[in-house]
Amino acid sequence: MNTTQQPDPAYDIVILGASGFTGKYVVREALKFLQTPSSPLKTLALAGRNPTRLTQSLQWAARPNPPPSSVAILTADTSDPDSLRRLCTQTKLILNCVGPFRIHGDPVVAACADSGCDYLDISGEPEFMERMEAKYHERAEETGSLIVSACGFDSIPAELGLFFNSKQWEPPSVPNQIEAYLSLESDKKIAGNFGTYESAVLGVANSEDLKQLRRSRPRRPRPSIHGPPAKGPTLENQKKIGLWALKLPSADAVVVRRTLTTLTEKPHGLPGVNETPEQIQKREAFWSTIKPAHFGVKITSKSLFGIFRYVTLGVSLGLLAKFSLGRWLLLKFPSIFSLGMFQKKGPSEEEVESATFKMWFIGRGYSEESLVAEGKTKPDMEIITRISGPEIGYITTPIALVQCGLIVLGQRESLVKGGVYTPGIVFGSTDIQQRLEENGISFEVISKNKIQE
Repeated sequence: MNTTQQPDPAYDIVILGASGFTGKYVVREALKFLQTPSSPLKTLALAGRNPTRLTQSLQWAARPNPPPSSVAILTADTSDPDSLRRLCTQTKLILNCVGPFRIHGDPVVAACADSGCDYLDISGEPEFMERMEAKYHERAEETGSLIVSACGFDSIPAELGLFFNSKQWEPPSVPNQIEAYLSLESDKKIAGNFGTYESAVLGVANSEDLKQLRRSRPRRPRPSIHGPPAKGPTLENQKKIGLWALKLPSADAVVVRRTLTTLTEKPHGLPGVNETPEQIQKREAFWSTIKPAHFGVKITSKSLFGIFRYVTLGVSLGLLAKFSLGRWLLLKFPSIFSLGMFQKKGPSEEEVESATFKMWFIGRGYSEESLVAEGKTKPDMEIITRISGPEIGYITTPIALVQCGLIVLGQRESLVKGGVYTPGIVFGSTDIQQRLEENGISFEVISKNKIQE
C-alpha cells in the first residue's frame, strides 16, 4: 500500500549529495533550467548531511549571480533511512550524486522504491546497478517509482552512441559489432574524479559478488545478433582514428547489454503510463530502427605511454584491490598507483574547462542481411560515427543527468510507470539526443564504407 507519497510534493527535484565534487556541478547545470519559461523545473532543493556546505555549493553554482532564494536546503543522510523517507515525500524526483553507490546508494533506492518517488543517479558500478534491479524492481513497479542508474557519462553517451550508429544501418544492411573508442583530451593535465577511482577499487575488490549475483538470477533471453563476435586484439593501433586502443572491462558495455536484453523481451520498448497514440507510434518507430550488435569499449591514447598508464592502473587494481592492506594503499595514494591519472583533490575549474572527449563508434556488419544466412561471417561494411563533448565527469555528466531529469519531469506520462531500468531503454525513444546536442554534445556520421579484403 503506497501511503507515504504526498499528492503534491513541495519540490520538482532534490539533488542529493549537492556539496560533493560532482554534485556542485550538477547544481550549476540545474540552475540554468530553474524557472525558465520552457522548463518543467519550477522548484529545486539541495540535500546532504551538512547545510553549511550545501549553502556554499549553491553560492558557487550560482556565480556570478547571487544564489536564488527559492532553492531550499534540506538535511538528509544516506545512513539515516528516516531522513531519506522524508526526502521522498518532499519531491517528485531525486538526482543522487552520493557515491560510491555500493556504499551509499541502496538506502536511497529503497526509500524511493517504497514511496513511489522517481530516482536517477550517475553510478557506473555494475554490481550496484544489477543488485538494485534484483532487490527493488518489483516494488518500484508496484509503487510507480522509476529508478534509473548510469545517467551520467556512464552510460548515456555509450547507449545513445550505440543507437545512433545502429540507426545508420539501413535495411538490408545489419551491424554485427559496434565498438566504442574513448578519447579524453585536454590542454592541461587533469586528474580524474577520486570517487570514480574509489568505485573502481571497490568494484575489483568485490568482483566475486557480482559473479555470484548473476549466477543467482534467472537467465534472460540474449539479443539475436547477426554473426559471431570478432575476436579483436587487447591492444591495437586503430589507424582509422589515429589512436592506440586498449580493451577495457566497462560499465558501459554491461549497461548496453542490459538494454539490449530488455529490448529482446520488449521489442517495441517500454509502454508509457499514459501515452498518446502519436507517442506510441513514435516509440515503436524508434525501436524498430535499433538493431542489436556485439558491443565493447576501448580506451585510447595518442601514445603508447598513455596506454602504459592505463595498464599500470589495471595491474595495480588487479593485484592490490582484493586485500584490505592493498585497498588501503590504493585509496591512500591514488596518484602513485594511477601514475597521476587520479588524485584526491578535485581538478581546478580551469582544468575542467580545458578538457573534452571524443567517443568513436566503429560499426562493422553486412551490406545484406542474407549474407549471414549464407554462412559469410566476415563483415563487408563499416560505419563510423562519433559523439564529442566537454569534460566527462563534471560537465558532460551533469548535462546528461539534468536532461534526463527534465524529461522525467516534463514527459512522465510517456515513460514507463515504474521499475529499475537502464537509461537507454527509458530515454532512447525520447528527445534526449536533441537535448544533448542543444547543450554542447555533438553526434556525427564520419564514414560509411565497404570493407576491402
